[in-house]
Amino acid sequence: MTTDIGHVDRNDASGPAAKRPDLSHEIELSPAFHDIDVMEIVWHGHYVKYLEIARCALLQKFDYDYPQMRASGYAWPIVDMRLKYVGTVEYGQAVRIRAEVVEWENRLKIEYQVRDATTGRVLNKAYTIQVALEIASRQMQYVCPRVLWDKLGVRPA
Repeated sequence: MTTDIGHVDRNDASGPAAKRPDLSHEIELSPAFHDIDVMEIVWHGHYVKYLEIARCALLQKFDYDYPQMRASGYAWPIVDMRLKYVGTVEYGQAVRIRAEVVEWENRLKIEYQVRDATTGRVLNKAYTIQVALEIASRQMQYVCPRVLWDKLGVRPA
């Protein structure tokens, strides 16, 4: 079960960053029993699923989740993913997953942090990189389509 718990804006009130919208979103979840391995912790592969849940919530914030991507004529496959396991998550442990768009010009890069919901301790750091693929031609786009910038409320640098 996920619960949206708000947004965190790292921008201060001055300079060019102040004009940038908040490109982050945070969810909270607790691992299900079936996500636990023989060592009684969350199996490492399930973190990918948790990132997907956070990424979808982030994209929904901008009305550009996967159905809207498809409707706009683009698929956005993940071409790179990195995870760094800092700690473990146990059954029933509440965690907060923060996802933030950090690049949007030539690719969509989203960074993640998984934290213990009670202590704030970082348990996992990750990022995903997605590229735009025009559905009709199956051609990769070397510049993100304008629809992404419009949905995020950003412009290329």
